[in-house]
Amino acid sequence: MKTPVTLEQAQLRTRRVLLIGGVLATAWILLPLYFLLINAFSSPETVSQFPKAYWPEGNTESMAFLLGFQGVISALINSLAVAAMTMVISIFLGAPAGYAIARYDFPGKTSFRMLIMLTRAFPLPLLALPLLALPLAVFFIRHGIDDTLWGLAMVHSMLALPFAVLITYSLFSGVPVELEEAAWVFGCNKWQAFTRVVMPLAAPGLAASAVFAFVISWNEVFAAAVLTIENRTLTAFLLQSLNTSPVYLKFAGGALLVVPATIFMFLIRKHLFAMWGISNR
Repeated sequence: MKTPVTLEQAQLRTRRVLLIGGVLATAWILLPLYFLLINAFSSPETVSQFPKAYWPEGNTESMAFLLGFQGVISALINSLAVAAMTMVISIFLGAPAGYAIARYDFPGKTSFRMLIMLTRAFPLPLLALPLLALPLAVFFIRHGIDDTLWGLAMVHSMLALPFAVLITYSLFSGVPVELEEAAWVFGCNKWQAFTRVVMPLAAPGLAASAVFAFVISWNEVFAAAVLTIENRTLTAFLLQSLNTSPVYLKFAGGALLVVPATIFMFLIRKHLFAMWGISNR
C-alpha cells in the first residue's frame, strides 16, 4: 500500500520541477550567448581551437577591427534610431488600440483581435520575396521614403504593432474599470482618469511592449536589406559585409548585435519585473 503524499511533499516536488525547468530554460538561453562572447573576445587564432576556454581571453582585436570597419558605427546608430522610432510609433498607436479593445464593445471585436494575431502567422522572410518586396520598394520610391530611417521605422512598426496591441489589451483588461469611474466621480475627465490612474498601472505593460518593439526592429533584416542602401541598419550591414568574412569577425558581429539589446533590457528591467509582480530594489 502506497503512503499518501502530504501537501508539503507535493509542494516540494512542484518546486523541484519548476527549479529544474527554470535551470534548463536559462541554460538554453545563456549557453549560446556564453560561447558567442568567448569567441568574440578571444584572439582570432584561438577561435577555431578546441577545446574552448572557460572564460574569454579579453582580447578585443576582433571587436576593434569590426568597429573600425567603415560604415559599422553609422549602421549601429541607424539601428538605434530606427528601434527608438519603432518603439514610439508602436506604443503611440498600439496603446490606444489596446485600450479601445479592452474597454469598448463594437461589432467585429473578436474578429478584429483574431486578425491582429493572424498578422504574426506569416514568416518575415516573405518580405524578401520579389512578389512582395518589389511593390513595397516601388511604393517607398514613389513617396520619397526609400532608403530612409523613417520609412524603415514605419515597416518595423507594422511588425511590432500586433505585439503592442495584444500586450496593452491584456494589461488594460486587468485594470478594473471601477478605478476610472472613481476618478470620474472625484472630478477627473476621461483623459485625466486615463493618464493619472490607468497609465501608471499600465507602465509595466508599456515597457514590455517597448522591449518587443525594440527587439523586433533591432533583429529585423529583410526589410532593412530590401528598402535601404546607404542608410542600412546594423543587421543588414553585417549580413552584407560579413557574408564571406572570417569566422572570428562573424562572432564579433554577433556580439555587437547582442550587447546593445541586452543593455536596453537591463535599463528597463524594473518595469519588466513589475509586470510579473517581482520586486526589484
